[in-house]
Amino acid sequence: MHDLYDRASYEPEGYRCMSTGRIQFAEQNGTFVLKFVGEVRLTLCSALDATIEKIFTALNFSAIVIDLTETRSIDSTTLGLLAKLSILSRQKVGLLPTVVTTHADITRLLQSMGFDQVFNIVDQPLACPGSLADLPSQDQSEEVVKAKVLEAHRILMGLNESNREEFHDLVSALERG
Repeated sequence: MHDLYDRASYEPEGYRCMSTGRIQFAEQNGTFVLKFVGEVRLTLCSALDATIEKIFTALNFSAIVIDLTETRSIDSTTLGLLAKLSILSRQKVGLLPTVVTTHADITRLLQSMGFDQVFNIVDQPLACPGSLADLPSQDQSEEVVKAKVLEAHRILMGLNESNREEFHDLVSALERG
């Protein structure tokens, strides 16, 4: 069933042996940093969504940076939650988050998904705080995971027509249950 959720993911050549990923988080001087390492997939989305909620409950930040410089693959559910983060940031504080990516293939994926409209995308690494900590894993029921996947893909569909076409069948299947 999880294969159905991973419709749009990117995995550069040479990283197929990697089986784990993690998301790290830090807050320093009003900047929230989320660093994605390795293969970032559906299994990390509950922790990511909880962190997004935490960020917007605090509302005490001046910047949000998403560091994808060590990301080897990222699935569409994760991308949808990142789009949610950007939308909430613009709505609640009028801030456009920054995505840092040094991989041309990931940059192309982000642009094809419409992320250049909802993020500042930069290709130069930024200084990362030394206090990054792994987000704790969160076990969720299949229904909760399904709801997050559905929300993430609806958000992606709202970014552009290409995404609408790409994820229409998946969203329809999830809505049918």
